Amino acid sequence: MNSDKNLHIAVIGSGGAAMAAALKAAERGARITLIERGIIGGTCVNTGCVPSKIMIRAAHIAHLRTESPFDGGVSAQIPKVDRAKLLQQQQTRVEELRDAKYEGILRDQTAITVLNGEARFVDGNNLVVQLNEGGEQNVHFDRAFIGTGARPAEPSIPGLAETPYLTSTSALALITVPERLIVIGAGFVALELAQAFARLDSKVTVLARSRLLSGEEPAVGEAIEAAFRREGIEVLKQTQASRVDYTDNEFVIETNAGTLRADQLLVATGRIPNTENLNLAGIGVETSRGAIQVDGQLQTTVPGVYAAGDCTDQPQFVYVAAAGGSRAAVNMTGGEATLDLSAMPGVMFTDPQVATVGLTEAEALKQGYNVDTRLLDLENVPRALVNFDTHGFIKMVAERDSGRLLGVQAVAGEAGELIQTAVIALRSRMTVQDIGDELFPYLTMVEGLKLCAQTFTKDVKQLSCCAG
Repeated sequence: MNSDKNLHIAVIGSGGAAMAAALKAAERGARITLIERGIIGGTCVNTGCVPSKIMIRAAHIAHLRTESPFDGGVSAQIPKVDRAKLLQQQQTRVEELRDAKYEGILRDQTAITVLNGEARFVDGNNLVVQLNEGGEQNVHFDRAFIGTGARPAEPSIPGLAETPYLTSTSALALITVPERLIVIGAGFVALELAQAFARLDSKVTVLARSRLLSGEEPAVGEAIEAAFRREGIEVLKQTQASRVDYTDNEFVIETNAGTLRADQLLVATGRIPNTENLNLAGIGVETSRGAIQVDGQLQTTVPGVYAAGDCTDQPQFVYVAAAGGSRAAVNMTGGEATLDLSAMPGVMFTDPQVATVGLTEAEALKQGYNVDTRLLDLENVPRALVNFDTHGFIKMVAERDSGRLLGVQAVAGEAGELIQTAVIALRSRMTVQDIGDELFPYLTMVEGLKLCAQTFTKDVKQLSCCAG
């Protein structure tokens, strides 16, 4: 524990990374000046994870009321969607969480002083803050932490910048559901929002530059594409927009697949770090396409200046940001901590969900592993059978000789809930034999991990229902 009460840390930002850094540094005896130019709480609680998952859940309920596997015995009817009321419910919960998890905590922390304004580095020990209420304030620091996050990227499509297109932020705040929506992008954010709007009664078309989820195991993108097609969502692969216009309240998009028209256009092609106004180059902090380069201790190329989260070159998940922020704080206050991302889960909250951890088959082969893989269709998982919903799969990648688990990719209704078991197994260096021998509760989706592990040595079709 660092007992130097005089250690002063400047924290820029107030999202997942910045809050974790500020709180951990305060716990370790430092004084903190936290600088936020906009709304406290960052992307996740305000315009990202929290509001999107609320909207996705509402859309899921609307979908189940419209159709479910049990429509033969339980009557279905198309619900009336009051988007304004859903938005009000969403924003109320966002405000409650922002107050409980961010603003309230900062109010109670005597070691943390909050400045509302925009920070700019003068040198390796000084910042100047352009205060929101006017004027400037100089901040001298012993260490600095950058947690400024990222914002939606604007691709360079001719005409796009002159149109009132949506980003993930503005799409989540839309007060009406568009009749026709075109989504440019095929990553997690694009696909989550595409399906949510479709289930709230938009006619949705997705434009993918190559294919859906091009960074993932190919079977994952194929399964989500099939799910989208079942729901009437149009997927145009290998499709790029060459021009966007907005006339007579309508978007006109020229593409290599022809001219498309829509009431709203959502652009979700990635995010860019909020680092351009910090004068990083001026003090020697190296960036790559705006992303701050950090080492294993979360330190930048300038000693004493640390960073984590979406403004760095780390994976853009809020739990990675928070873990990075707290470890950076340990290092800023005399401790030693590293961020190990070898068992990092990723979840996409579509239906079915996508959840991954560790290496794909292609990545394992590229790293020189001799691999053995199994792909278990959900029709072999009892939980999926009793749900009458067997779309999806679980894939395991293992080292051929030892049987050690290297990665898992799952597409299933509750994939996000089962993946943490795979994370723990991976972290514990378990083999597929170990996993297959464990006790898993029957009629859970996570039992699919056990069954998939058993297929390395057995034909699961020949097992009794809850075979050990």
